[in-house]
Order: sequence, then structure tokens, then C-alpha cells
Amino acid sequence: MSSESRPRAPVVSTKGPVRSFIINAWRVSLLFIFWHFVGALVWVRGHVRVPRWFGTDSREVAVRLWTIAWLTFVWVLLWGTISWANILAGLLLAVLILTVLPLPRVPVEGRIHPLSLLRLLISLFFDFFVSSAQVAWTAIRPGPPPLGAVMRVRVAIKSDMVLTLAVDYLNLVPGTMVVEIDHRRRMLYIHVFDVRTEKQVRAFYDQIAYVERMFVKAFERDSEWHPSPYHGIDDDFHGVRFADRERVMDVKRGES
Repeated sequence: MSSESRPRAPVVSTKGPVRSFIINAWRVSLLFIFWHFVGALVWVRGHVRVPRWFGTDSREVAVRLWTIAWLTFVWVLLWGTISWANILAGLLLAVLILTVLPLPRVPVEGRIHPLSLLRLLISLFFDFFVSSAQVAWTAIRPGPPPLGAVMRVRVAIKSDMVLTLAVDYLNLVPGTMVVEIDHRRRMLYIHVFDVRTEKQVRAFYDQIAYVERMFVKAFERDSEWHPSPYHGIDDDFHGVRFADRERVMDVKRGES
């Protein structure tokens, strides 16, 4: 007699009636909680308006939340004790600071690519140690002193926040220091520790090109980068609404 023709034994549940009731009640409770949670989110989205200073899109809101978390963390560090009272006081103080003393709006644009960002961080640590060794050797080796100079270079980074991160990268690496930024033309004036030879000059420009390329890959690829409505706001456009700014830009295009 084949195994297929043999009658199968009836499946007997090993769960008792009490345990089955508890499991079913738990499942129904989860569905009930999830249903009402989604309904509450929909209601909040339709009736609760986020303050203007908190941001106009999800990326700016994320930056504000990060700022609140960071200020709270600093407040707890200042007190030196982790407690609910210090955490709540830090949260209230952070919200008060952002409300009473709002920081200038920084457009948040592009998208973070974790693998490219990890490669960028590895490059930062590598450049840090290599440049430190080069500066240390230049300081102790016999011979003429290093010839420093201020080099001018243009970068193709579009976002103000990403440009700030790139400037921080260059300032962290020994041997280079950004002394001035031309925001309009995206021009950086960088003091270089030693540029006595043509090879050192080429190495500096190769380093800037590599940093620029890696920051674009990590944050603002052309296929994903969309300018924020507040992109490019500076002294001329500060406080001007987006629609008004578009009219100003149209007038300038007509004049040119």
C-alpha cells in the first residue's frame, strides 16, 4: 500500500482553549490598535499643522528633529546625569530655542547614499593620517621651509549644506584650511601648507576633485537632486517668499 493512499491522521491542536483564546484576542487587539493608530495619523495629518519654523518637507523636519535631539543631548551632558527630568527639560529648552531664536533656514537637498558616505569617511581618515605624517615630516626634515599659498578652486557642489560639509572635510585634513568662500560662484580660497613643486600643486587639485566627486556621489547625484524652494536664499533673497523670488529671477533674466 503506497504512502499516498494511506489515510492521514487527523490534525489535533496542541493548544488548549484558553491559550487559543488568548492568542486570538492578542491578534484582534493588534489589528484594533494598528487600525486606530493609522486613523490617528491620518487625522493628525489633516488637522494638525506643523509650525513654519519646523520645516516644509520631511527632510527639513528631520533636520529640526536632529537639532532638538542634539541640543537635548548637550543639555544632559552639561548636567552629567541621565534622568527623565533632565531629558524633558532639555527637550523643552531645545524647542524654546528653536522657537524664540530660530536658526537661519538651510535647504536640505539631495539624498544620502550610505555606501558612498562610508567610502567618504574612510577617505577622510586616510587623508587625515597621511597628511598628518606629511606635515610632521616637513616640520622636522632639514631643508628650506615649506612654501604656503592660498589656492583658488571652483567646486560643482550645489547644496549649501553639502558645501559646508565639504569645507569641514578640508579643514579637518592637516595641510589645508579654507579661508574664504564665494557663495555665489561656488569658489573656495584654500590655504595649502606646501606648494613648492608642480607635483604638490597637481596633488592638491586632484584631492579637491576627489572630495568634490565623492560628496556629489554621497549626497547630490544629478539624477536625484531637486532644489529646495529655499535654495540660493542669501542676503538678496532673505525673507522673500518662493513665488516672489521666482518673479525676481524672471526680471533678472529679462534684464540680462
